[in-house]
Amino acid sequence: MLLQRTEPWTTASARITNVQDETPGVQTYRIELSEPGDRSTYNAKPGQFNMLYLPGVGESAISLSHLPSPGDPLVHTVRAVGNVTQTLARLSVGDSLGVRGPFGSHWPIESVRGKDLILVAGGIGLAPLRPVIDFIRSHRSEFGRVSLLMGARTPADLLYQDEYPAWQSDDIDVQTTVDRAPADWQGHVGVVTLLVNRVGIIRPEQTMLFSCGPEVMMTYAIRAVRERGIPRTNLWLSLERNMNCAIGHCGHCQLGPHFICKDGPVLRYDQVNRLMRVDSL
Repeated sequence: MLLQRTEPWTTASARITNVQDETPGVQTYRIELSEPGDRSTYNAKPGQFNMLYLPGVGESAISLSHLPSPGDPLVHTVRAVGNVTQTLARLSVGDSLGVRGPFGSHWPIESVRGKDLILVAGGIGLAPLRPVIDFIRSHRSEFGRVSLLMGARTPADLLYQDEYPAWQSDDIDVQTTVDRAPADWQGHVGVVTLLVNRVGIIRPEQTMLFSCGPEVMMTYAIRAVRERGIPRTNLWLSLERNMNCAIGHCGHCQLGPHFICKDGPVLRYDQVNRLMRVDSL
């Protein structure tokens, strides 16, 4: 359901209620919708995104990084890389912005109950997967084995590190790896694929993979699990690139016949695998 139950171009007013530094250049924002009606009607699913609008600057598509209950603030983890997100990084608690959403497809979490699940994230790609973790923790008995595999450039770039113990206490296997590390780093060094190869896949036909991160990382992670028998129809990706208007109008997010902001960002691998092989498509 879109905010204010109106056409998708309508922007709802909101304000920032909390800003938390995560990693260098990455912050998490808690955003409170201003109108009670907006707060009560807003309903999002894991993997969907909002358009965050800064008057006089522009807007940017940002996935929700926490699964909100009705009336809860909206949570977005944002890396400051463009004009809009760099301006957002200069805002403080109490500052205003606009919100449109939620938009896009979502992780098929309801259909994977009873199955094993592998979550593979690279860098900021953990943010769109965090609502999946929220859902699993609230329904842990309804899922089989759950593994979370995360890669980052350095240990300082690993998101949400303070939450790992709580995730592990809910029987989620949390593993991390980095591209480079200081001498006192005790964890893995190397690509995420190394972690994928270490995960025990007992029943491949009943194992699902959700992944978000650099496309090259997702490609090699998929290759690793395919070699171990997981079907293509069990693989889901979040392709958050070049999204602009959220409704497939501007064409900036087109990938072959798909508009990522409208048909995605979450898409099944067998829908896009051939397109991902084409450089710069």
